[in-house]
Amino acid sequence: MTRVKCSKLRGKKPDELQKQLVELRQELNTLRVGKVTGSGGAQKLGKIRDVRKSIARVLIVTHQTTKDNLRALYHGKKYKPKDLRQRKTRAIRRLLSPKEKSIRLKKVQRRQSAFPQRIYAVKA
Repeated sequence: MTRVKCSKLRGKKPDELQKQLVELRQELNTLRVGKVTGSGGAQKLGKIRDVRKSIARVLIVTHQTTKDNLRALYHGKKYKPKDLRQRKTRAIRRLLSPKEKSIRLKKVQRRQSAFPQRIYAVKA
């Protein structure tokens, strides 16, 4: 089997991808058996790497499509799974939201209305 490209895999359906994954794994097993028994030579040793990489590409595409589907499902919802949330940094995630920042206590509101910020005219 030749090298598999991710761009070609993206157009396939999930069941087709699973079928291809099974075929690639079977091929990898036969190549490994050939390596142990000594039949095949250098060509099979080089092909093992290609098959392993092809398996990885198939798995990458399946995981990406499932993650995209989950993102579409949870889009606009209040709560999302942790792996779909934005990572950013711990400090940024702990910051207060703009709404929480704007909230003032009753006592502070009273004090601000009783003693507002004074505005002075400055000579130019």
